Amino acid sequence: MSPSRSILLVGEGNFSFSASASQLYSESETSITATCLQHQEEALRHEGAAGNIQTIKDSGGTVLFEVDCTKLEQCASLQGRVFDRVVFNFPHCGRKSGVKKNRELLKNFFLSCVQVLAEDGEVHVSLCNGQGGTPVDQPKREWHNSWQVAAMAAEAHLILSAVHPFESERYQNYKCTGYRSQDKGFHVEKSLLHVFTRGLPYASGQTLKVEEAVEGEKVQYNIPAELSDFIFRRFLCPDSVHPVKLAQDFVLKGLAEKWLVSMTTETIPYLLTVKQLQTCCCDSDGTQCYWINLLEKDFSSDAQTSTEGEKDQGCADARETPSASCATSEKVDRMRSKGVECLRSACSIDVDPDGESGLYLLRPSLLPQMEELLTKKEELIDNAGSNEGNNESEGNKKDEAFGGCNGVTSLLGVSGVVFRNVPISLWALPAYHELLLRGVSPPEKDPVKSLGHKLETLLAPYGVSLVAEQGGLRLMAQPVGLVGKLFANDNNISVTVSLNLDLLAVLLFSLPDWRLLWSHDPRFLKQFSLRPQPGTPFSPFSLFPEHFSFDISFWTGPIWEEKKFHAVVREASRGTVEQVKLIDMFSHPDLSQTSYCYRLIYHSHTHALSHTQALQFHQHLESLLSSRLQVTIR
Repeated sequence: MSPSRSILLVGEGNFSFSASASQLYSESETSITATCLQHQEEALRHEGAAGNIQTIKDSGGTVLFEVDCTKLEQCASLQGRVFDRVVFNFPHCGRKSGVKKNRELLKNFFLSCVQVLAEDGEVHVSLCNGQGGTPVDQPKREWHNSWQVAAMAAEAHLILSAVHPFESERYQNYKCTGYRSQDKGFHVEKSLLHVFTRGLPYASGQTLKVEEAVEGEKVQYNIPAELSDFIFRRFLCPDSVHPVKLAQDFVLKGLAEKWLVSMTTETIPYLLTVKQLQTCCCDSDGTQCYWINLLEKDFSSDAQTSTEGEKDQGCADARETPSASCATSEKVDRMRSKGVECLRSACSIDVDPDGESGLYLLRPSLLPQMEELLTKKEELIDNAGSNEGNNESEGNKKDEAFGGCNGVTSLLGVSGVVFRNVPISLWALPAYHELLLRGVSPPEKDPVKSLGHKLETLLAPYGVSLVAEQGGLRLMAQPVGLVGKLFANDNNISVTVSLNLDLLAVLLFSLPDWRLLWSHDPRFLKQFSLRPQPGTPFSPFSLFPEHFSFDISFWTGPIWEEKKFHAVVREASRGTVEQVKLIDMFSHPDLSQTSYCYRLIYHSHTHALSHTQALQFHQHLESLLSSRLQVTIR
């Protein structure tokens, strides 16, 4: 809140709180506007009201009568004004009103107060212990018997940012009144002050056009709408304080204690060809790849290019290399004509040999680009050796390609966003930042074991453990699952490390949800501005967000592609669905139709998510499913 601030108090009874606040802030540039619902004559009947009103006016404040806190925008005296803080102490509908009426009062108040609230303003609501329905209430009431204050605020796109004990002793002359419309006070012992702030508006997914050079040919394509928020975010540029970058720096610093580590600064495209993927024998599952249709060439369009956007390889000045921009259309033609037979390989990737869409995909791993970078380095070393007349052994060339010197083992690294077309679940990430490291070592050194031991030492304090598997190690942690792999290549001479930096950031900073990493809310990144040490827990800026469950049932034809369903769910829900579960399926015995019923859980740590908003997302989902996947909603 700015030094010069304005406070609006609503629902006042005897004005004792407003008077105390006026005295408390008398030495600061704070303006107080106190309001009540009653007529002036009725308000003055409260004990001490006349003196309190005079105190407010003497302090430079304003007192307004007949102000309905659920219709603040209709108050002529408040027209054109905004307040840094809106305060509602112990709201109550009066008399023996039940929880439903008081919830409605809260909801209508929140919807009204945002009309007069500054963009960075706060809403303060004080409730008796147990009324709010949050875990801070002790004892906590059953949800249906509480006022559900966080859920009511979410209806106005407000998030619960803090809960504090109500400090009645701070306001010395405050006398609570109005219990059941009488001149009696509420029980303020153990009462709680709830602080609400604005949540960011939801941004709709959009299809982004991207232009890149892939194997020497400039191509244009669209990023799927459900992935539009996962590219060009610059989390890994040198001056970044994003927790993903902090996780990478932590790992690299730890490894640098034993190995020489160098990160490439070369720009690499998001798009791959199947041939590139198969060359490295990557263990990617073709069913989890995002296959891409190229657009007709129109290089005069406003497509985003690799050098305009993020390109996460760790250097803000990274540029497209000449070798990546020279035209080699013959090479692409050869790939299309000769490569069909080899497009089914150990990678388990099936493609349509007649369609171009089967030849391009968003990178599921950085391993193909790593192989190409190493090949380029070896070629440079070969050329340098030829010019100097040196006949180096193959082992020495590979060692130099990794930057080794005097027999010291080294690691070459690359990092960036990769994409996996996976079903929606709690810890299944459709996009994440991969850190890929490749090193060489004499076979007798057992590089997998030595690197694994170092990583275990670094990450074990954060719940990461090593699990042996054939040819390498898996890094596992609860509840997130797989966070990385180590595996050997070339008869145990080289070793590759692949780490999921997003999940590591979740573990290092105790994030409750990986989706927070992609938040645009400045309150998220602000917590990392001073580069906190790993182990510093994240403090949520949205407390106790509600879960909402909706079922959806529909008929489909004989062919049903569930991954397309998940893609539409991600887009329609703006990323707020955290779980999708198939709960029923029925195939009609006479018709070529199948009925599916899925249960969707909506939940957000980054935005205000109300029941109304979740229902709107769900209804939008029904519409998209009908139009795009031609299903019949039941």
